[in-house]
Amino acid sequence: MAAEVFAPAKINLTLHVTGRRADGYHLLDSLVVFADTGDRLRLDPGPELALEVSGLFADGVPADQRNLVWQAAAGAGWTGRISLDKQLPHGAGIGGGSSDAAAVLRALAGQGTGIPEDLPLSLGADVPVCMAARASRMQGIGEQVTRVALPELHALLVNPGVHVPTGAVFSALASRDNPPKPSDIPSFTSAEDCAAWLGEQRNDLEAPAITAAPDIERVLSDLRSSRQALLARMSGSGATCFALYPTKKAAHMAAYEIGAEHPDWWCSAVTLT
Repeated sequence: MAAEVFAPAKINLTLHVTGRRADGYHLLDSLVVFADTGDRLRLDPGPELALEVSGLFADGVPADQRNLVWQAAAGAGWTGRISLDKQLPHGAGIGGGSSDAAAVLRALAGQGTGIPEDLPLSLGADVPVCMAARASRMQGIGEQVTRVALPELHALLVNPGVHVPTGAVFSALASRDNPPKPSDIPSFTSAEDCAAWLGEQRNDLEAPAITAAPDIERVLSDLRSSRQALLARMSGSGATCFALYPTKKAAHMAAYEIGAEHPDWWCSAVTLT
């Protein structure tokens, strides 16, 4: 049976790097939410596995076994044609490939396909949380995912069109043993309360990412100076940054103003849940 599925953009509201295991994997403590913008996939069963990539950001996306979508389907023992409509910039710190892979696994699980327990994490640290596709706390090397309750958040996502290699950003970390978030996440009554608490947290990858791609600092500056911005921060390992706003109208107004000033940047006003 054919299936169509949505793969939302993943946003790291916080990203604390709390240690590093002997095998080299970093330990994380991250508050993750998902946007109402993303990629779309269609799965049509067939005798052989094939991947077709189209869309705004299709250029440079592999359509073979190098793609996490292919690896997810193969790992679940599924064959057929997958059509991937790539609307999110890749290598952008918003989990594009991981969310795509998770969407495939969710679709197959929904049709009764057994998903090996260790498959999501084997595909990448972000895949387990992308399987949840709702506000969650991600800890460990990505294997610990706990759902959290957050208010609906209005945001603007901005990517300046630069690719930031994740490995290089982690390698440039000044410290790998940083404090985690508080053990308990408060119950927020508004977006303003949530943004104020988030302002006390961190993305430990922001500084090394700016060193690798100085354009990120300009994006953050523009977001912070936009009207009614409550908080601006980089997501994941970059280069996508986000700002939170009190209303959807404020987020869309910021998208219009920043987009007009930087027509070469990717800007998307979104709701985060």
